[in-house]
Amino acid sequence: MGSRTLSLFLYNALLPFGLLYLGPAALIKLRQRGGGWADFGQRLGLWSQERIETLEALPKGQTLWVHAVSVGEVGVARKLIMELVRQSPGAGIILTTTTPTAYRLAIELEQSHKGKVVALYSPLDLPWVARRVLRRFNPSQIVLVEAEVWPNMVSQANKRGIPVSLVNARLSSRSERRYRSFGSLVAPIFGMLNRVMVQEEQDMERWAAIGAQEDAITVTGSIKYDPQGSSPAQEKVQTLSALLREAGMADRPLLLAASTHAGEETAIASIYQDLSSEIPQLGLLVVPRHFERGKQVAEELQSLGLCPLLRSSLQPGSAKQADVMVIDSTGELRAWLELSTVVIMGKSFLAEGGQNPAEAVMAGKPVVFGPHMENFGPLVDLLLHAKGALQVQDLSALKEELKGLLLDTNSRSSLAEAGQKALLRHDGATARTALILLSVQTEERKKCL
Repeated sequence: MGSRTLSLFLYNALLPFGLLYLGPAALIKLRQRGGGWADFGQRLGLWSQERIETLEALPKGQTLWVHAVSVGEVGVARKLIMELVRQSPGAGIILTTTTPTAYRLAIELEQSHKGKVVALYSPLDLPWVARRVLRRFNPSQIVLVEAEVWPNMVSQANKRGIPVSLVNARLSSRSERRYRSFGSLVAPIFGMLNRVMVQEEQDMERWAAIGAQEDAITVTGSIKYDPQGSSPAQEKVQTLSALLREAGMADRPLLLAASTHAGEETAIASIYQDLSSEIPQLGLLVVPRHFERGKQVAEELQSLGLCPLLRSSLQPGSAKQADVMVIDSTGELRAWLELSTVVIMGKSFLAEGGQNPAEAVMAGKPVVFGPHMENFGPLVDLLLHAKGALQVQDLSALKEELKGLLLDTNSRSSLAEAGQKALLRHDGATARTALILLSVQTEERKKCL
């Protein structure tokens, strides 16, 4: 039995147990985040007749299947898809995603690119589902965003001669160690990837170490950090600006706590309370990482004596006044960043890993994060070296740093400008990635002639 066959055998032997163990929680989360039971059919490769007809209308032989797991990956996919369509107007895109929140964003992209983009839920990586989906999609190429590689899907694509590319690939040191501990089992899977487009030079060695072919690895820079195509729709910014006016929070300094996790909201709100006694006009925007926690977060802030508004309760003409707003909506973070004064990154104080500060930096905002940014090591090193962000050791140090930034316009401007300049090394990453993908398309078409 070859190493690849053994890897797939063990994966498929364990997969049913994993699905049984994780399935109930995944279904509950699906419902909590707005997904419907009918959506589960798409995960088995079952679609409505309307969806099938939409798929069949895509260009034959020029359709790429792009898979993006969650909201962050869909943001990357959106930029890449728009560039692919720009460079190759005749291309079609199937965009699959895993979470209901990300799916809603994917549907928005489909609606803005009628006839070119079709959004679906990602199928389960079962062998028979993989075969069924590939027969229906018949993509000219599969494009995986950032890190998720499905063994059965990649294997079935390999058998059918469909190239598989991994774009914006990232691999933390922790993930590399985990993969290396199963080196002989994972290497054959990663070895099937035709292209691996990584964000940084140091990523090349990491991906090669876990099995990717060295001649398949290319440094393109990060799509997520690419300033090109990163600006939010101005209509969205104007809409949210109007809501701030309704709430009496416009034209005021605003702290924005981005992608927060449990416990961070109350900790940051307590700091906000102390700061607001010295900066009376200060407002606070809290954006939980999972929007369905919005109501719970609002209740926790109320226990501190605050009177927060839920974003969902604020509509044009409602005229509700507030100093604190909890953003319980999706797809708006980039626009809220535009309207903020200082940004605090979540998951960096009371949890490990951190959240991506790139969007806030690209928005030209001063960014502060805590000690736990393990998932974004190269980016954090880049920003800190360029003095383009501030890292504090704990919540007690956060207050003084925020106070200094809020009271000193020059400090804010210097930090924000340095951060933007640091990310210029990724300028053009989206266009470079799209060009490589389209060259793969061209190579495959030549083989068929």
